[in-house]
Amino acid sequence: MNSCEQVIRCMLAMQRYSWEQGVCAQALFEFGRKDLWIPMAFDAVTRQSADGRLALLGSSDSVSDPAANGEICFRAYEETGDPFYLSGARRMLEYLLHTAPRTDEGIICHNLISFEEGFSDKQLWIDGLYMVPPFLAVMGQVRESVRQIAGYNRVLFDSDTHLYYHIADTENHTFVRQKHWATGNGWALLGLLRTAEEARKQGHLEMADDLCRQYTTLLDTMLRYQLPDGRFHDILEDDTSFVDGTSSMMVAAAIFRGIHDRLLPAGTSVRADLAIRTVEQSIDEIGLLHEVCGCPDFLRPGTSAEAQASYIMAQAWRQKCRAMGLI
Repeated sequence: MNSCEQVIRCMLAMQRYSWEQGVCAQALFEFGRKDLWIPMAFDAVTRQSADGRLALLGSSDSVSDPAANGEICFRAYEETGDPFYLSGARRMLEYLLHTAPRTDEGIICHNLISFEEGFSDKQLWIDGLYMVPPFLAVMGQVRESVRQIAGYNRVLFDSDTHLYYHIADTENHTFVRQKHWATGNGWALLGLLRTAEEARKQGHLEMADDLCRQYTTLLDTMLRYQLPDGRFHDILEDDTSFVDGTSSMMVAAAIFRGIHDRLLPAGTSVRADLAIRTVEQSIDEIGLLHEVCGCPDFLRPGTSAEAQASYIMAQAWRQKCRAMGLI
């Protein structure tokens, strides 16, 4: 069994919250495993809450995370014609547009509550740039998706470094976590590119070009922090933080996807290949990636479903580039 199949099998055996269900299914969609991502979309809709949030297990305070399942539900409808999936995607969209709590500027909050004492619930997490804007764009809400990204940029983008901070409290105008988290910037990188691709498909060329510029700026900045083995420190500029493989796989996926979209020269693949070779050394005999930002709190090295998914995404876009003769 090759490493991709081992990683996929192991990923499917892992417990998953809503965003993990979404990113894992999205990875399998990008990898072309229709036999797996459509059943995952089915369960995301089956576990949809009454207010429209997808893939919830029990009660949940998540607002933007469930939207990570949105695209695969819509793609499952496109693939099967079954209105069950379209209904699920539309109910998720309605929640985001009309029910989800927002900041005073109208940007969708990440959670219903604050997990840290002393902060309000009007928080933006950079993770949400991956969860929400790409799905909005897929559902024809390109202008709203771009408006949401602009909100993240105003609050979380650090113009001095051209990186994103992790978490901000918009009501108290302060940061909950004022760190350049490598995985968080990886989420942003993939979210920008996915939204740009969809904007271009729908004819919003100026918006797509602007999003692509944001993507290349962030990628260029992150690559300045890439370690000799292709990975990153968990906090990008903090060489005392642990070395993380998840963010390197997110960057690798974004590089191959950028080459596929003709946004990057083929030579950029060297940086992605280096990361993959290193991360593959930490895959054990059951297909579990180690030396990654670890669940459940993502504050120390461990394992995670999103690490597995990011590796699969990187391999998916690497294979597509090879098939097209781009690398």
